[in-house]
Amino acid sequence: MTDFAATKALFDLPEGVIYLDGNSLGPLPRDVPARIEAMLREEWGEKLITGWNKAGWMAQPMRLGDRIGKLIGAEPGHVTTGDTLSIKVYQALASGLEMRPERRVVLSDSGNFPSDLYMAEGLLRMMGRGHELRVVAPEEVEDHLTDEVAVLMLTEVDYRTGRRHDMKRLTAKAHAVGALAMWDLAHSAGAFPVDLKGCGADFAVGCTYKYLNAGPGGPAFIYVAPRHAGRAVPALSGWLGHEAPFAFDLGYRPGAGVDRMRVGTPPVIQMTALDVALDVWDIADIGDVRAKSVELTDQFIAGIEAACPGLELATPRDPALRGSQVSFRFADGYAAMQALIARGVIGDFRAPDIMRFGFTPLYIDEADVARAVDIIADVMNTAAWDRPEYRVRAAVT
Repeated sequence: MTDFAATKALFDLPEGVIYLDGNSLGPLPRDVPARIEAMLREEWGEKLITGWNKAGWMAQPMRLGDRIGKLIGAEPGHVTTGDTLSIKVYQALASGLEMRPERRVVLSDSGNFPSDLYMAEGLLRMMGRGHELRVVAPEEVEDHLTDEVAVLMLTEVDYRTGRRHDMKRLTAKAHAVGALAMWDLAHSAGAFPVDLKGCGADFAVGCTYKYLNAGPGGPAFIYVAPRHAGRAVPALSGWLGHEAPFAFDLGYRPGAGVDRMRVGTPPVIQMTALDVALDVWDIADIGDVRAKSVELTDQFIAGIEAACPGLELATPRDPALRGSQVSFRFADGYAAMQALIARGVIGDFRAPDIMRFGFTPLYIDEADVARAVDIIADVMNTAAWDRPEYRVRAAVT
């Protein structure tokens, strides 16, 4: 069993703050600053450019990919890290479309993260071959899986409501009509067990700065199923995805397997932070994390509904249908969230009316949830949020 008091001690959380926003940006693992300083001084500072070989910088993307792979049910050697999530979305989708040249529809849903849809729109426009991005309601996805679809592109957990798709069922349905299944795991990796191999996923992508706690701008990851790894064509044919980068060929030859999905130079400092952040999984079991998450989210939902009748639950009540977040609707949700942050309960707001709270048992416990419920109830029931300063929109909500 995971000792959650021990995992909580691994994070540097500000005194008096209840941090319910790890689904947007994970907190700082305590050992990250010292490890980064050592990397700067002992690796970059002393080894200079030889650090690419002597400090193992060039091997980081695949090594860290395997560490993440254990959390998402990927086969060893089929996850690599680097670049941003949007880049990885573009790569995975482009590869999938190349593998289904006779089809013209990319199917997604309105709960997908908008950036994924933007990347798809841009890719299809640039291809200029008459492709269509078909966006339907989340509950209608299965009904729209037809033999027109080339790629099913979904985020497993809706970033606003926390609604969770059934990856295994939808992947099987996609395959039954000849489509490929591509999953965004931004709100899944590190939140609950994922079984890419068992579900038969074709491609998956995700970020590391949410539940994996790699810090702002943490590198993204991409998974390519073994059956596709040797033939997926990388649309972004980057230098480090070349079979032999230091041969300096003028023509591109794709690297072996998922290695070809590398694009730019590895962000070594950020990957160092990710490496340390992943150490928590040496003492935490993802199954235990999920079980505790269900307990905490159930506690939170029950507490808020009993104390705050003005808030409307937007997240599925059934734990099997939700990720590790709880969202409530409130017309003045932005102002209310700013009032909560001022009182030390940090969540976030998503337009038009979603107050969003993330639950990470690695550093959130029952006492935190109980205190958060009390503070939220006080802010909502006294209308403490109804002040001009709380209505001023910041650049990041």
